[in-house]
Amino acid sequence: MARDPSARIRLDRRTLLIGGGTGIGLVVAWAAWPRTWLPNLTAAPGESLFGAWLKIGTDGHVSVAVPQCEEGQGVYTAFPQIIADELGADWKMVGVEPAPLNPLYANQLAAEELFEAALGALPDTLRTRYVRRSGLTLTGGSTSIRNFEGELRRAGAAARALLCKAAAARWGVDWKACGTFNHLVFEGNRKLGFGALAAEAAEQSPPDEVPPRAGDEARLYGQPLPRLDAPPKVDGSALFAADIRLADMVYASIRQGPVGDTGLVRVDRAAADKIPGMLAVVTTEDWVATVANNWWAADRALDAMRPRFRTPEAVVNSDSIEQALSAAFDGAGSRIASAGDLAAQFRGAQLVAAEYRVGLALHAPLEPMTATAAYRDGRLTLWLPTQAPGLARAAAARAAGVAETDVILHPTMAGGAFGAKLESEVAAQAALLTMRIGRPVQLTWPRGEDFRRDRFRPAAAGRMSARIDPQRRLSGWLAKIAAPASGRELAARLLHGDALPAAGLALGGGDASAVAGAVPPYAIPNLAVDHHPAAIGVPTGYWRSGAHSYTCFFTESFLDELAHVAEQDALSFRMAMLGQQPRLARCLQTVTQLGGWQGGQPGSGQGIACHSFRGSHIAVLAEAQLTSDRRVKVERLVAAVDCGRVVNPDLVMQQVEGGLLFGLAGAVGCSTGFTENVADVRDISELLLPTLADCPDITVELIRSNAEPGGASELAVPPVAPAIANALQAATGVRFRRLPLLSDIE
Repeated sequence: MARDPSARIRLDRRTLLIGGGTGIGLVVAWAAWPRTWLPNLTAAPGESLFGAWLKIGTDGHVSVAVPQCEEGQGVYTAFPQIIADELGADWKMVGVEPAPLNPLYANQLAAEELFEAALGALPDTLRTRYVRRSGLTLTGGSTSIRNFEGELRRAGAAARALLCKAAAARWGVDWKACGTFNHLVFEGNRKLGFGALAAEAAEQSPPDEVPPRAGDEARLYGQPLPRLDAPPKVDGSALFAADIRLADMVYASIRQGPVGDTGLVRVDRAAADKIPGMLAVVTTEDWVATVANNWWAADRALDAMRPRFRTPEAVVNSDSIEQALSAAFDGAGSRIASAGDLAAQFRGAQLVAAEYRVGLALHAPLEPMTATAAYRDGRLTLWLPTQAPGLARAAAARAAGVAETDVILHPTMAGGAFGAKLESEVAAQAALLTMRIGRPVQLTWPRGEDFRRDRFRPAAAGRMSARIDPQRRLSGWLAKIAAPASGRELAARLLHGDALPAAGLALGGGDASAVAGAVPPYAIPNLAVDHHPAAIGVPTGYWRSGAHSYTCFFTESFLDELAHVAEQDALSFRMAMLGQQPRLARCLQTVTQLGGWQGGQPGSGQGIACHSFRGSHIAVLAEAQLTSDRRVKVERLVAAVDCGRVVNPDLVMQQVEGGLLFGLAGAVGCSTGFTENVADVRDISELLLPTLADCPDITVELIRSNAEPGGASELAVPPVAPAIANALQAATGVRFRRLPLLSDIE
């Protein structure tokens, strides 16, 4: 029988632990690692381990390990909810803690979503082995539930079986005759609490097969249970990275050079020394940091020093970015997807064509990049919010010049991320600072630095061509998309020096992740999607929903234009091509019924858009107009969502509503131009984000489904901008083909 992690395990010197409960990890050549790993949760006094995912105390408390970053999406609630449901636990007795680094928590699905450019060409078995052996613990791509639900269910079921076996041994009955409910194991009229059985249960041998918990009564799965992270966030007891306080700790602010090949040239240290509380200045080729006894003093000293950096030879401006996108279309490009015979369909035909563009988008989370680091007794310890803790630990070790085995990383909750906290620069910088200063250091990027040195959602352009046949059907579709190879860039930057992804990147070709979502969900017999890599000179990264944020804008805006050419209602035009997509079709029908769709008539100010990705489907109806001062006013957003089986409907509603507002922000602002290699935006007020007064009335309908869970955290972002653009066309008769939409108005 295969070893089950739910059994208590005795460890010997041949046992390999990865990133132990104290944060210590053993790192060896990945090819030499064993094929199985043992759980390495740490049990406090009075607690018993039940595998890699949960512990139960003698007082009955259940603690669930969560390897994912809690950035507002609700994993600190959804994960324990899945386990508690299978366990038969009382929700009031369930808590969470960050999981230690361990290949058992590797997120295969996120690795494949985020690093498709490096891993996509590899054989399935090799890709899977690499992700697990590298211990790629990742949060991103709406993968948390999709990747881990099965493991969490099995963990809860295994613990339930062990509790039942312990109770059955006391009562002298078959364990299969026992059940669990409300934190109790029962058989007939007999019952025992989880706490009373925990120690004995952890010593039991798990059964070969564990059936799922039977019955539909009093189940936690699918219920709108309260968030476990809400009370500490409300009362202020939740610890974020900036809340960490250590003995003898100092504070640092940082200034980095412009994008491109630059270097620090000059600082006025004398001016910095005049600031009360100022302690030290640390410089590298790429940045300068000030250290003081409070962060405000450090930041003032940084401004007083007036750092000067070498101007890169390759100058990046807003105009050069636009020119790079246009120039990319002159290249041959790479065909990413195709169907039918598009060349024959287009030959000699009259085509409809349009070009769309999107600008750089910033992540702009409420919490700027922050990390606290301390080096003591040969150990480097870090506290920071991170979506990739293993990669952050490796980056810090390289910067500090220590072995990864000597780095302890404590993940904190994130005050927003949207993909920005996949990056690990702040971890490396904090590590270097504490090594240079010899004291614990808390580094916080100033807000302007968070904008200037963001890894932006790339600027992109889409040249769309289509044929409407004599029967007014869409018979041919060509999407040429100019965009940076951001997926390849992300993989090369984060998977630093790893031979296997480097080999995948060396295979070359187009970057499928740069045009993700560009294949329409509609039944178009002849189509093609081409990627034209664009060297815009600006560092790019993963932004909530990735390339879908602009490919959906291209697709759904162009669909609306084609419906006008075909002299059809935008809804009917789409529905005629969704025969093979019943779930998306139902979303579209539902949203138009809820929103009171008027057919997109001139003056109606209504627009629709829909999208499918991450195993989920959504349709959005927007009502928008231009105000007298020539600004976009979105009055209403209606969404219909089918994201499969739902763990917690409140969490899904929060993510969809938040995604709609995030998509609205991306439609009207959240962008920056560039001047002399530096982002123009310095402050949140310059982002033109919607305020509370600007927020539209929002209606969301969750469509019941028994399909496998799909992603929810990114789902609502892509279709918002095209729905608004389509609404503006109905309101004004003008087609807006650029994001942010304000850039077409001013």
